[in-house]
Amino acid sequence: MPKNILVTGANGQLGSEIREIASGYAGFRFFFTDIRELDLSDKSKITDFIDKNKVEYVVNCAAYTAVDKAEDDVEICYLVNRDCVKNLAEATLNKAKIIHISTDYVFDGKGHRPYTEADGTNPQSIYGKSKLEGEQVLMNIHPESIIIRTAWLYSAFGNNFVKTMIKLGRERNSLNVVSDQKGTPTYAADLAKAILSIILFTEMHQSFPAGIYHYSNEGECSWYDFCLEIHKLAGINTCRISPVDTSDYPTKASRPMYSVLDKTKIKSVFQLEIPGWKISLEKFMAIINY
Repeated sequence: MPKNILVTGANGQLGSEIREIASGYAGFRFFFTDIRELDLSDKSKITDFIDKNKVEYVVNCAAYTAVDKAEDDVEICYLVNRDCVKNLAEATLNKAKIIHISTDYVFDGKGHRPYTEADGTNPQSIYGKSKLEGEQVLMNIHPESIIIRTAWLYSAFGNNFVKTMIKLGRERNSLNVVSDQKGTPTYAADLAKAILSIILFTEMHQSFPAGIYHYSNEGECSWYDFCLEIHKLAGINTCRISPVDTSDYPTKASRPMYSVLDKTKIKSVFQLEIPGWKISLEKFMAIINY
Protein backbone atom coordinates (compact mmCIF):
# COMPACT_ATOMS: atom_id res chain seq x y z
CA MET A 1 0.00 0.00 0.00
CA PRO A 2 1.41 3.41 -0.92
CA LYS A 3 1.88 6.00 1.80
CA ASN A 4 -0.45 8.97 1.37
CA ILE A 5 1.27 12.35 1.61
CA LEU A 6 -0.48 15.72 1.65
CA VAL A 7 1.63 18.65 0.46
CA THR A 8 0.06 22.01 1.37
CA GLY A 9 1.12 25.28 -0.23
CA ALA A 10 1.86 23.14 -3.27
CA ASN A 11 2.07 26.03 -5.74
CA GLY A 12 4.94 27.75 -3.91
CA GLN A 13 8.65 27.23 -4.55
CA LEU A 14 9.13 24.22 -2.28
CA GLY A 15 5.76 22.58 -2.97
CA SER A 16 6.40 22.87 -6.70
CA GLU A 17 9.85 21.26 -6.33
CA ILE A 18 8.31 18.34 -4.39
CA ARG A 19 5.73 17.94 -7.16
CA GLU A 20 8.57 17.93 -9.72
CA ILE A 21 10.25 14.88 -8.16
CA ALA A 22 7.16 13.09 -6.79
CA SER A 23 6.95 10.61 -9.68
CA GLY A 24 10.32 9.18 -8.62
CA TYR A 25 8.87 7.93 -5.32
CA ALA A 26 6.81 4.89 -6.27
CA GLY A 27 5.81 4.02 -2.71
CA PHE A 28 4.17 7.39 -2.08
CA ARG A 29 0.82 8.76 -3.20
CA PHE A 30 0.80 12.56 -3.21
CA PHE A 31 -2.01 15.05 -2.76
CA PHE A 32 -0.91 18.54 -3.77
CA THR A 33 -3.16 21.32 -2.48
CA ASP A 34 -3.21 25.08 -2.29
CA ILE A 35 -5.93 27.28 -0.82
CA ARG A 36 -8.33 26.51 -3.70
CA GLU A 37 -8.17 22.77 -3.05
CA LEU A 38 -7.88 22.92 0.75
CA ASP A 39 -8.48 26.01 2.89
CA LEU A 40 -6.28 25.57 5.98
CA SER A 41 -8.23 28.23 7.86
CA ASP A 42 -11.14 25.74 8.04
CA LYS A 43 -10.26 22.92 10.42
CA SER A 44 -13.29 20.80 9.50
CA LYS A 45 -12.19 20.78 5.83
CA ILE A 46 -8.71 19.62 6.85
CA THR A 47 -10.19 16.86 9.03
CA ASP A 48 -12.46 15.69 6.21
CA PHE A 49 -9.56 15.70 3.71
CA ILE A 50 -7.26 13.76 6.07
CA ASP A 51 -9.93 11.15 6.82
CA LYS A 52 -11.22 10.77 3.26
CA ASN A 53 -7.75 10.34 1.74
CA LYS A 54 -6.22 8.41 4.67
CA VAL A 55 -3.31 10.89 4.81
CA GLU A 56 -0.31 9.61 6.79
CA TYR A 57 2.13 12.49 6.27
CA VAL A 58 1.57 16.23 5.89
CA VAL A 59 4.34 18.41 4.45
CA ASN A 60 3.23 21.95 5.29
CA CYS A 61 4.77 24.35 2.78
CA ALA A 62 1.92 26.86 3.14
CA ALA A 63 3.17 30.20 4.46
CA TYR A 64 2.77 33.96 4.26
CA THR A 65 6.26 35.03 3.15
CA ALA A 66 5.92 38.68 2.03
CA VAL A 67 8.25 39.89 4.80
CA ASP A 68 7.81 43.65 4.38
CA LYS A 69 4.12 43.50 3.54
CA ALA A 70 3.53 41.49 6.73
CA GLU A 71 4.37 44.54 8.85
CA ASP A 72 1.04 46.04 7.70
CA ASP A 73 -0.80 42.82 6.90
CA VAL A 74 -0.47 41.47 10.44
CA GLU A 75 -3.80 39.67 10.73
CA ILE A 76 -3.50 37.63 7.53
CA CYS A 77 0.17 36.85 8.27
CA TYR A 78 -0.74 35.36 11.67
CA LEU A 79 -3.73 33.57 10.17
CA VAL A 80 -1.55 31.70 7.68
CA ASN A 81 1.63 31.25 9.72
CA ARG A 82 0.10 30.45 13.13
CA ASP A 83 -3.66 29.79 13.05
CA CYS A 84 -3.62 27.52 9.98
CA VAL A 85 -0.75 25.55 11.55
CA LYS A 86 -2.88 25.16 14.70
CA ASN A 87 -5.74 23.80 12.58
CA LEU A 88 -3.40 21.33 10.86
CA ALA A 89 -1.99 20.19 14.19
CA GLU A 90 -5.43 19.58 15.68
CA ALA A 91 -6.84 17.92 12.55
CA THR A 92 -3.92 15.47 12.21
CA LEU A 93 -3.32 14.56 15.87
CA ASN A 94 -3.16 10.75 16.21
CA LYS A 95 -3.74 10.45 12.45
CA ALA A 96 -0.82 11.87 10.46
CA LYS A 97 2.77 12.97 10.94
CA ILE A 98 3.64 16.59 10.14
CA ILE A 99 6.78 18.04 8.55
CA HIS A 100 6.41 21.80 8.86
CA ILE A 101 8.64 24.38 7.15
CA SER A 102 9.86 27.35 9.19
CA THR A 103 12.50 30.06 8.81
CA ASP A 104 15.79 31.60 9.92
CA TYR A 105 13.80 34.77 10.73
CA VAL A 106 12.96 33.27 14.15
CA PHE A 107 16.47 34.46 15.16
CA ASP A 108 17.48 38.08 15.76
CA GLY A 109 20.65 37.72 13.69
CA LYS A 110 22.95 39.13 16.35
CA GLY A 111 25.00 35.94 16.58
CA HIS A 112 28.34 35.29 14.92
CA ARG A 113 28.34 31.50 14.58
CA PRO A 114 25.86 29.20 12.85
CA TYR A 115 22.61 28.90 14.79
CA THR A 116 21.79 25.50 16.27
CA GLU A 117 18.30 24.26 17.05
CA ALA A 118 19.01 24.83 20.77
CA ASP A 119 19.79 28.54 20.38
CA GLY A 120 17.30 31.04 21.74
CA THR A 121 14.85 32.64 19.32
CA ASN A 122 14.13 36.36 19.16
CA PRO A 123 12.33 37.32 15.92
CA GLN A 124 12.51 40.97 14.91
CA SER A 125 9.70 41.09 12.33
CA ILE A 126 6.00 40.25 12.15
CA TYR A 127 6.85 37.50 9.69
CA GLY A 128 9.46 36.00 12.06
CA LYS A 129 7.16 36.29 15.09
CA SER A 130 4.26 34.65 13.27
CA LYS A 131 6.47 31.77 12.10
CA LEU A 132 7.82 31.23 15.62
CA GLU A 133 4.30 31.16 17.05
CA GLY A 134 3.42 28.62 14.34
CA GLU A 135 6.29 26.43 15.54
CA GLN A 136 5.18 26.77 19.16
CA VAL A 137 1.53 26.00 18.54
CA LEU A 138 2.46 22.92 16.48
CA MET A 139 4.77 21.52 19.14
CA ASN A 140 2.25 22.23 21.92
CA ILE A 141 -0.60 20.41 20.16
CA HIS A 142 1.21 17.79 18.04
CA PRO A 143 4.66 17.34 19.63
CA GLU A 144 5.46 14.31 17.45
CA SER A 145 6.13 16.65 14.51
CA ILE A 146 9.22 17.73 12.60
CA ILE A 147 9.95 21.41 12.02
CA ILE A 148 12.56 22.32 9.40
CA ARG A 149 13.90 25.88 9.49
CA THR A 150 15.33 26.99 6.19
CA ALA A 151 16.61 30.22 4.61
CA TRP A 152 17.11 32.21 1.38
CA LEU A 153 15.02 29.82 -0.71
CA TYR A 154 15.15 29.87 -4.51
CA SER A 155 13.86 27.55 -7.22
CA ALA A 156 12.75 27.34 -10.83
CA PHE A 157 9.25 28.22 -9.65
CA GLY A 158 7.88 31.56 -8.46
CA ASN A 159 9.82 34.73 -7.75
CA ASN A 160 13.11 34.73 -5.89
CA PHE A 161 16.41 36.56 -5.50
CA VAL A 162 18.22 34.57 -8.21
CA LYS A 163 15.64 35.31 -10.91
CA THR A 164 15.40 38.96 -9.85
CA MET A 165 19.17 39.48 -9.99
CA ILE A 166 19.36 37.91 -13.45
CA LYS A 167 16.54 40.14 -14.70
CA LEU A 168 17.99 43.32 -13.17
CA GLY A 169 21.50 42.42 -14.31
CA ARG A 170 20.25 42.27 -17.88
CA GLU A 171 18.28 45.53 -17.61
CA ARG A 172 20.67 47.78 -15.70
CA ASN A 173 24.25 48.99 -15.85
CA SER A 174 24.68 48.93 -12.08
CA LEU A 175 23.12 47.41 -8.97
CA ASN A 176 23.53 48.03 -5.22
CA VAL A 177 23.31 44.84 -3.16
CA VAL A 178 23.43 44.47 0.62
CA SER A 179 26.76 43.06 1.79
CA ASP A 180 26.47 43.06 5.61
CA GLN A 181 23.69 40.45 5.93
CA LYS A 182 25.09 36.92 5.95
CA GLY A 183 23.29 33.63 5.54
CA THR A 184 23.10 30.67 3.18
CA PRO A 185 21.05 30.25 0.00
CA THR A 186 18.89 27.13 -0.22
CA TYR A 187 18.01 25.46 -3.50
CA ALA A 188 14.42 24.32 -2.94
CA ALA A 189 15.01 21.16 -5.01
CA ASP A 190 17.64 20.06 -2.45
CA LEU A 191 15.24 20.69 0.43
CA ALA A 192 12.46 18.82 -1.40
CA LYS A 193 14.71 15.76 -1.71
CA ALA A 194 15.71 16.06 1.95
CA ILE A 195 12.06 16.08 3.06
CA LEU A 196 11.22 12.97 1.05
CA SER A 197 14.42 11.34 2.36
CA ILE A 198 13.12 11.95 5.89
CA ILE A 199 9.87 10.17 5.03
CA LEU A 200 11.82 7.29 3.46
CA PHE A 201 13.99 7.14 6.60
CA THR A 202 10.85 6.99 8.75
CA GLU A 203 9.38 4.15 6.72
CA MET A 204 12.65 2.22 6.67
CA HIS A 205 13.43 2.57 10.37
CA GLN A 206 9.85 2.84 11.66
CA SER A 207 11.05 5.89 13.55
CA PHE A 208 10.02 9.55 13.22
CA PRO A 209 12.55 11.57 15.25
CA ALA A 210 10.36 14.56 16.10
CA GLY A 211 11.78 18.00 16.86
CA ILE A 212 13.29 21.07 15.24
CA TYR A 213 15.93 20.80 12.49
CA HIS A 214 17.86 23.26 10.35
CA TYR A 215 18.38 22.89 6.60
CA SER A 216 20.03 25.13 4.05
CA ASN A 217 22.85 24.52 1.62
CA GLU A 218 26.35 24.47 3.11
CA GLY A 219 28.62 27.49 3.45
CA GLU A 220 27.77 31.15 3.94
CA CYS A 221 27.72 34.36 1.95
CA SER A 222 26.24 37.84 1.83
CA TRP A 223 23.53 38.88 -0.62
CA TYR A 224 26.30 40.75 -2.46
CA ASP A 225 28.43 37.57 -2.74
CA PHE A 226 25.35 35.66 -3.87
CA CYS A 227 24.60 38.20 -6.59
CA LEU A 228 28.21 38.14 -7.87
CA GLU A 229 28.03 34.36 -8.22
CA ILE A 230 24.65 34.51 -9.98
CA HIS A 231 25.93 37.03 -12.52
CA LYS A 232 29.12 35.07 -13.06
CA LEU A 233 27.21 31.87 -13.83
CA ALA A 234 24.69 33.74 -16.00
CA GLY A 235 27.50 35.37 -17.99
CA ILE A 236 26.31 38.87 -17.06
CA ASN A 237 29.35 41.17 -17.16
CA THR A 238 27.87 44.51 -18.19
CA CYS A 239 26.27 45.30 -14.82
CA ARG A 240 28.45 46.71 -12.01
CA ILE A 241 27.55 45.34 -8.57
CA SER A 242 28.27 47.62 -5.62
CA PRO A 243 28.16 46.46 -1.98
CA VAL A 244 25.99 48.54 0.37
CA ASP A 245 25.13 48.37 4.06
CA THR A 246 21.67 47.48 5.35
CA SER A 247 21.42 51.03 6.70
CA ASP A 248 21.74 52.32 3.12
CA TYR A 249 18.85 50.13 1.97
CA PRO A 250 16.07 50.50 4.57
CA THR A 251 13.15 48.05 4.49
CA LYS A 252 9.93 48.00 6.47
CA ALA A 253 10.78 44.72 8.23
CA SER A 254 13.99 44.08 10.14
CA ARG A 255 16.07 41.22 8.74
CA PRO A 256 18.63 39.06 10.58
CA MET A 257 22.16 40.36 9.97
CA TYR A 258 23.58 36.86 10.48
CA SER A 259 21.38 33.79 10.02
CA VAL A 260 23.65 30.93 8.99
CA LEU A 261 22.05 27.67 10.16
CA ASP A 262 23.98 24.76 11.68
CA LYS A 263 22.95 21.57 9.87
CA THR A 264 24.80 19.06 12.08
CA LYS A 265 21.62 17.62 13.61
CA ILE A 266 19.65 16.93 10.42
CA LYS A 267 22.73 15.44 8.71
CA SER A 268 23.44 13.17 11.66
CA VAL A 269 19.90 11.97 12.41
CA PHE A 270 18.80 11.34 8.82
CA GLN A 271 22.22 10.60 7.25
CA LEU A 272 21.79 13.44 4.77
CA GLU A 273 24.49 14.89 2.54
CA ILE A 274 24.00 18.59 1.87
CA PRO A 275 25.66 20.28 -1.13
CA GLY A 276 27.48 23.61 -0.88
CA TRP A 277 25.50 26.65 -2.00
CA LYS A 278 27.75 27.34 -5.01
CA ILE A 279 27.42 23.76 -6.27
CA SER A 280 23.61 23.88 -6.02
CA LEU A 281 23.43 27.31 -7.64
CA GLU A 282 25.51 26.04 -10.55
CA LYS A 283 23.19 23.04 -10.93
CA PHE A 284 20.15 25.35 -10.84
CA MET A 285 21.59 27.76 -13.42
CA ALA A 286 22.25 24.86 -15.78
CA ILE A 287 18.57 23.89 -15.93
CA ILE A 288 16.67 27.19 -16.02
CA ASN A 289 16.01 29.34 -19.03
CA TYR A 290 17.24 32.91 -18.55
